[in-house]
Amino acid sequence: MTQNDIVLIRHGQTEWSISGQHTGRTDVPLTDFGRQQADALGEMLDGEHFDRVYASPLVRAWETMERAGYGAQGVASDDVLEWDYGVYEGRRTEDIRSEIAGWTVWGNPIPGGESVEEVGARADLAIETCLAAEGRVAVFAHGHFLRIMTARWMGLPAVAGKSLSLGTATVSTLGWERENRVLQMWNDACHLSSMDPVV
Repeated sequence: MTQNDIVLIRHGQTEWSISGQHTGRTDVPLTDFGRQQADALGEMLDGEHFDRVYASPLVRAWETMERAGYGAQGVASDDVLEWDYGVYEGRRTEDIRSEIAGWTVWGNPIPGGESVEEVGARADLAIETCLAAEGRVAVFAHGHFLRIMTARWMGLPAVAGKSLSLGTATVSTLGWERENRVLQMWNDACHLSSMDPVV
């Protein structure tokens, strides 16, 4: 098995990431600030070489990849799409909890969408694809999906992703310690430190 690192990059800010709305398959674009974040990603990565670059086809992830400088390499992958939130798409947790006490996407059924285990199965497929590639891989995708992918990388159940917080336009690295899969770096936002968030 090739022990290649996988670099995970969450897309930049959107209007729905500001408002806290569950953004699954709705194709919400980046805000102007989100585009600035994506540009800052490009400066931080500084043309770092990846042998494969996979991205969600949704515009927020795809534009982040392009603005970071990897548009020519990008391969669209439905395996790394965000969680399908079904009837909860576009809704905020606090609003759902006014109807269902204690509701959480991690612990309640998702009518018309995916269970956390189903997202975990997609994450497993994405991991297999990354491991089959020769060399380093980058994945431009979404918050909940990347949290679940990281949990699965470490051999944890998909629901363990609830314990991993991930900001917009951050960089994380999945790697190895000998034969063991490890989390090498998580939620790195140093390239955003000089930016004033627009909320």
